[in-house]
Amino acid sequence: MIEVTGQINDVRRRVGEREMEAGTARAVVISQTYAAPVEDVWDAVTSPERIPRWFLPVSGDLRAGGRYQLEGNAGGTVERCDPPKSFFATWEFAGQTSWIEVRLTPEEGGRTRFELEHITHVDDHWEQFGPGAVGVGWDMGLLGLSLHLSTGKDVPADLGPEWQASDEARAFMTGCAEGWYAADAASGTPQAEARARTDRTIAAYTGSVE
Repeated sequence: MIEVTGQINDVRRRVGEREMEAGTARAVVISQTYAAPVEDVWDAVTSPERIPRWFLPVSGDLRAGGRYQLEGNAGGTVERCDPPKSFFATWEFAGQTSWIEVRLTPEEGGRTRFELEHITHVDDHWEQFGPGAVGVGWDMGLLGLSLHLSTGKDVPADLGPEWQASDEARAFMTGCAEGWYAADAASGTPQAEARARTDRTIAAYTGSVE
């Protein structure tokens, strides 16, 4: 059993804007503080040997200017890297390009605040599903990272298809989507619109019928 309620509540979520060369984009920001030193968290999120232990198998050249590919998911180019503080990369998936930035901040007691910003331009997918479309996926990633850092275990198998079809996983994804509803509404989206987008996101992730 995974203590999903605590994980949902430990994560902070917000939606904002970010100026890019192509214009103003929407920013989906997710963060969590881990009881691990910044060097360990940096290694977990940048090492090709450790990333598969909590997220997905990755190949490529994980350094500034290099290309990467996550198995069955996005690929892109690492555009900036400042160890052990941050990296910035393109996120290329299904013919669309967005961007991710990961920032690590040391905190008291040897803890580390992990923050990920996913930057995307508003399109039909955003209008239909809102921030939860990518946000819930990143919530799953932070769950894996949390379990890996706290236990030292390889956790992708624990969060695989069997778990994702469980009532526990559906409750987790629904709770995360509700968190993104609150962030969407707080960013200025009318509540009725944010509600409709969240309901569609929950249906997409859980297989429920609207």
